[in-house]
Amino acid sequence: MKKPIQPKEERTFVLVKPDGVKRGLVGECVTRIEQRGLKLIAMKMIFPSAQRARGHYPGTEGWLRGMGEKTLESYAKYGKDPVKELGTGDALKIGKMIYGWNTDFLTSGPVVAMVVSGIHAVDMVRKIVGKTIPSFAEMGTIRGDFSVDSPVLANEGRRAIHNVVHASGDPDEAKHEISHWFSADEIHAYKRAEEDIMF
Repeated sequence: MKKPIQPKEERTFVLVKPDGVKRGLVGECVTRIEQRGLKLIAMKMIFPSAQRARGHYPGTEGWLRGMGEKTLESYAKYGKDPVKELGTGDALKIGKMIYGWNTDFLTSGPVVAMVVSGIHAVDMVRKIVGKTIPSFAEMGTIRGDFSVDSPVLANEGRRAIHNVVHASGDPDEAKHEISHWFSADEIHAYKRAEEDIMF
C-alpha cells in the first residue's frame, strides 16, 4: 500500500513566466511564498523549448474546450463578438488558438520553475498568486498587485495573458508539472528553522 503524503509535505509547482522574469518579480514571488511558511525545495531558470512548453499544458480536448469556454465567457461579459474577433465561436477551436499562444509566450524568454512544499501547498500558493484573470485577482495577491492584462486584449493581440506567474491548480496537475520540469535529484529535503513553532 502506498504511504499517504504527510500534509506538511504536499508539493506544488510554480512558474514565474517570461513577463515576471523580465519585470524583476522573481524575488517578490519567492518572498511571498516563503513568508507564508511554505518551503522552496527546488528552483531553476530555464529558457523553455517549444516541446517543453507544450508539455506543460494538458492539451486534452477537455482542457482545450475549457480554455475556449472561459474565453467565450469573457467575450460575453465585455460585449465582444468572438466570431468577429477570432473568426470562430467554437470553444475547441479557440482553445487550440490559446494553446498555441501560451506555448509561444513560454518560449519567448527565460522562466523560473519552482517546487514548493508545505501544508495545503497547492491551495496556499493559488491563494498567494490570485485568480488567473488579473481583473478578478484580489489586491494583495501577486497577480492582483502586478498584472493588469485582460483576456480580451490578449486575444486581440493573438497572444497569451501576461499574468506574471503560474501555479498548479490541483495535486494531480502539480504532480505532472513537477515531473515535467524537474528530475528527482533536483528536488531537496530540509527542515526550515521555524517548522516546529509554526505547526
